[in-house]
Amino acid sequence: MATLRFQALAETASRKTVSVEKLEKKSVIFGSNVFNDKTMRQYLTPDAYKAVKNATQYGTKIDRNVAEYVAMGMKEWALSKGVTHYTHWFQPLTGTTAEKHDAFFETSFDGSDPVEKFGGSHLVQQEPDASSFPNGGIRNTFEARGYTAWDPTSPAFIYGTTLCIPTIFVSYTGEALDNKTPLLRALNSIDEAATAVAKYFDKNVKKVTPTLGWEQEYFLVDKSLATARPDLLATGRTLLGHTAAKGQQLDDHYFGSIPTRVLNYMRDLENECMLLGIPVKTRHNEVAPGQFELAPIFEETNLAVDHNSLLMDVMQKVAERHDLKVLLHEKPFKGVNGSGKHNNWSMATDTGINLLSPGKTPMSNLQFLTFFINTIKAVYTYEELMRASIASASNDHRLGANEAPPAIISVFIGDQLTKVLNELEGVSKGKLSPEEKTDLKLNVVGKLPDVLLDNTDRNRTSPFAFTGNKFEFRAVGSTANCANPMTTLNAIVAKQLIDFKAEVDALIEKKDLKKDEAIFNVLREYIKQTKAILFEGDGYSDEWQKEAKKRGLSNHKTTPEALKAKVSKQAIALFEVLGIMNHVVVEARYDSVF
Repeated sequence: MATLRFQALAETASRKTVSVEKLEKKSVIFGSNVFNDKTMRQYLTPDAYKAVKNATQYGTKIDRNVAEYVAMGMKEWALSKGVTHYTHWFQPLTGTTAEKHDAFFETSFDGSDPVEKFGGSHLVQQEPDASSFPNGGIRNTFEARGYTAWDPTSPAFIYGTTLCIPTIFVSYTGEALDNKTPLLRALNSIDEAATAVAKYFDKNVKKVTPTLGWEQEYFLVDKSLATARPDLLATGRTLLGHTAAKGQQLDDHYFGSIPTRVLNYMRDLENECMLLGIPVKTRHNEVAPGQFELAPIFEETNLAVDHNSLLMDVMQKVAERHDLKVLLHEKPFKGVNGSGKHNNWSMATDTGINLLSPGKTPMSNLQFLTFFINTIKAVYTYEELMRASIASASNDHRLGANEAPPAIISVFIGDQLTKVLNELEGVSKGKLSPEEKTDLKLNVVGKLPDVLLDNTDRNRTSPFAFTGNKFEFRAVGSTANCANPMTTLNAIVAKQLIDFKAEVDALIEKKDLKKDEAIFNVLREYIKQTKAILFEGDGYSDEWQKEAKKRGLSNHKTTPEALKAKVSKQAIALFEVLGIMNHVVVEARYDSVF
């Protein structure tokens, strides 16, 4: 073993930096390998283009005849770029992506008349083996049939010589066998629920789109050094040997100068990302030696999830060119910082408003507070389900390990907003006098600044923190498919907004309250009900563990404990009432883990 180690060190020391191809400006090459809006305008008929846009914006179904024209344009574009195969790219419950490549090339039955063929039927649907993927008992071994179906809301892309078509994956009997199907349904639910509430403030709102910006942390290790560690290759983390000499004290690595070899890897990776339309923007050294981070610009949630899943695959392939190994395990080395994937989440209207950003008027700030407080209420009601959404054996090593939030779900909002909520809580119940309305709107709601960024210090120990114009779900692990926490978060907020609107409408109708008064009354009660979930202090402290228990908050430190919340009556009722998953699918996902 020692000899192998010395050989690995010698190989590492003799590595030459791999040169990276110089491409045009990022703004020029961005999305070059994506069947995006610009490409569709060039290769599709007007009717086909309109059908895809309507499907993307309004969820309308694409007719099979129109799909033929879409497939024709997609094929011509792909062939013009040297593509030879196509695949339905999907996200089964393995936690990775899956693909089966078929050649465009076909012949007649006697082997003559070779032709490149790709029609609407190839685009819309394929049939992988549904029993060979994790399904939790939904499919028996002898019941093989399953289907992948085209998701037009996420554009097709080219990787290498393959046209990749993002799809959902369902069983022969219709149950979801992937991560994308429930996510799309959750996004549809929050769109409808949030739009209905947003109309209280602007009747022109027709659509609300949840947004996501993930932050991908990872380690880079030389290929030879990784190969010399069978434990690392087999489990994703080292199991033998001494802990690091200085533990987490090597903080000089954080934001330090990026090593040349690593920087070339990053440049190569960014080139691939630009071609694939992944809008990566930030790169830097993380705290632990050999640890780094990459983060993109915010995107629509479904597309952001697809891009992160694609990125994790591309990271590994690019690393091979540089004789490096990417480690995405949440805690690959004992005693040094682990890796997370903060999920920054918000909601945007089709009128250009971020619903979690304070505005310039009391009315826009009341809108902000409505969505802000309802999100807190949703997390309070479903905190155990939120914990379950980020549960994995590898993430258990990281949570609460002094560089990540604890397993207790709490919400950090900062001093200023805490003061605002306290003042709102003191608002009198029922009808407001003209003086009270003026005081409330001008002195409480009206005092919120245009941008709430950096008005308070950040709390790195908070699993779910408000950071100015978004919520940051900090407890998500680096290996996670973002679809899981995003399905849960969007579902619980959708359900909460539905309940909120029902309460407000009931007060308007039964108690003859004005809209604003009804909204204030309901928000006031939510503030009282959710105090237990708000926490501004040190999440690592023993005192918080005791205090959280007093408040009735869960503290599920292991995945088996946490996952029970996924099959609770509360969770099943949530997913069934929103039409996201029925109890069969929910229970199957729980069973597939074990």
